[in-house]
Amino acid sequence: MSSHRTGLVLDFGGVLTTPLLPAVLAFEQREGLAQGACINALHMDADGVRLTHELECGQITQAEWNAAAAPKLGVSPDNLMGRIFADLRPERAMVAAAAAAKRGGIKVGILSNSVGLAPWNLYDGYDLDALYHGVVISELVGMRKPEPGIFEAMLKLLGLAAEECVFVDDTEEYVQAAEALGFAGVHATQPEQTIFRLEALLGVSLTDSH
Repeated sequence: MSSHRTGLVLDFGGVLTTPLLPAVLAFEQREGLAQGACINALHMDADGVRLTHELECGQITQAEWNAAAAPKLGVSPDNLMGRIFADLRPERAMVAAAAAAKRGGIKVGILSNSVGLAPWNLYDGYDLDALYHGVVISELVGMRKPEPGIFEAMLKLLGLAAEECVFVDDTEEYVQAAEALGFAGVHATQPEQTIFRLEALLGVSLTDSH
């Protein structure tokens, strides 16, 4: 029996998109903020972390997050999330690899911690529902990574067990949470390295070069 996995679960931001940090740094530069201002105000601050977790679980809206986060940064709340991530683009090698996996008979799902869906929608233009076998967005299910329940919701959509799947995320904490449930984990840092690891775990070619 093949030891290859038959399911692939992908994070969205930072996996199917270009990395988040350069986009955040570009935002800081545009707004005249000190480098690291967003991390300090939103990720190193307990209230900032709470706000983001509430947003991810759908307890507050993106507009409410914008209004609460803006004073921490000293900037306008107008479409703040959209401004922070304005430079994000599709990570084309990973998008193509996901499509190749699907063509190769792999069930492919998207599991994403939401940043809200309005007024700015991170997922616009990616046609997730049409291109993938299952999509779980945290705010729509009231759970966020690394909670086990959100991984279980993804597995239910795919009709697979964790031991049959690979999970890819740019956040190492979430990869470790998936591995604890039985997934094979891949910490996404460089697309080429991620694709190389996935080809070995899935047993299918994910590039058009061979």
